[in-house]
Amino acid sequence: MADAKSVRPSTSVRVGHPVGAPVIDRNRLQDSTGTPTSGPGVDAPLGAERLDAGPLDAATLQSLFSSTVPGTVGFEEELLVVHRGSWLPADAAAVVAEIGDPRVKPELPACQLEIATSVHRDVAVAVDELRTHRALLAAACGPDLAVIAAPVHPLLDGPTALLSTARAADLGARYRQVIERQLVSSLQVHLAFGNADCTLGVYHALRDLLPELAALGGAAPFAAGRDTGLCSVRPVIASELPRQGIPPIIASWEQLAGDLAWLVRGGAVSDTSEWWWELRPHLRYGTLELRVLDVQPTVDGTSAVARLVHALAARFAELHHLGELQPPAPTWRIAENRWAALRDGVRGELLDLRTGEARPARRCLHDLIDAAESYAPDGLDDVRAMVENPVVEHLRALGPERVMPWLAEVFTE
Repeated sequence: MADAKSVRPSTSVRVGHPVGAPVIDRNRLQDSTGTPTSGPGVDAPLGAERLDAGPLDAATLQSLFSSTVPGTVGFEEELLVVHRGSWLPADAAAVVAEIGDPRVKPELPACQLEIATSVHRDVAVAVDELRTHRALLAAACGPDLAVIAAPVHPLLDGPTALLSTARAADLGARYRQVIERQLVSSLQVHLAFGNADCTLGVYHALRDLLPELAALGGAAPFAAGRDTGLCSVRPVIASELPRQGIPPIIASWEQLAGDLAWLVRGGAVSDTSEWWWELRPHLRYGTLELRVLDVQPTVDGTSAVARLVHALAARFAELHHLGELQPPAPTWRIAENRWAALRDGVRGELLDLRTGEARPARRCLHDLIDAAESYAPDGLDDVRAMVENPVVEHLRALGPERVMPWLAEVFTE
């Protein structure tokens, strides 16, 4: 969906703040030993804490992003509940209630839910938690329903029903029918660095690679019962909303605080959860949130892409501290590659952001995997296999009708 917090009235920014500035969660702050000063930290579920809001300024941002546990990771995964047989959307409320776990939450579309893992030092443990909750969801569905991991519903044509909440009404008033077409699901990876300057450095390094990661994870060729010809139509649908796609360069924390305050002051957004770019500093957790990845049909696929992202982040953090990261590339160049990635996936070409040289996306990805592998304890051979056998080709071979029972069958694998 447009944002993982969209069904919970967020206090990460309050429009009525007397100075017109955003406000920020302080419950994620941790002391110099990595111990949370209040609220949950490692092993606590993302999004479970109460917010304690205070004014947002550059110093507050730097404090938050410098106070997390370096190297920790968490996931948010958006999923769809469907009727078996017709495979059309079903209300997710009963499934969420059956689970009764704060890590399984409703999303803005009535048929969508989310798994939000705890925060972990080991990416493999976060994957195991995700696998466990997928199994719980599958068991809670009974014989008539199924949960699937589909970035876009392959068959649905038209708007989808939303929850009856104040948040949904507010978004509907500002984004009209566009918000009803946002039945899109992504895998969101949260990365912590324990250092504000490092966070911005890695932000720009990952920003350059959003097209490569999108090409690897592309898994949405179908919409409205038709093959779109794209490897992922999800970002095309999402782009109907503002603040989507490649995020801006953030020159400083002062700039980010000022930009967010500008949006809120004029009422363009109700809170910072509407900063919907495919990569963003997350003001609730003090993390970088990578949002470019399509949700993956299987947990094994999720594991592969998440471990690559985690390894790349560790490598870029090291390069930041060595002073060896390159300056950020212009947004429009990355966006050009982003279009090629959503169209052709790993079978296409990407342009070198500095020289303009065209290179096969597969070669770009293999180079990234080679560079990151020493930061991945279990290796990245499964990521190499994804490059050579992209899941989108299997989906396309099945077609939009046959892919639905397959998605339900492999959901817990």
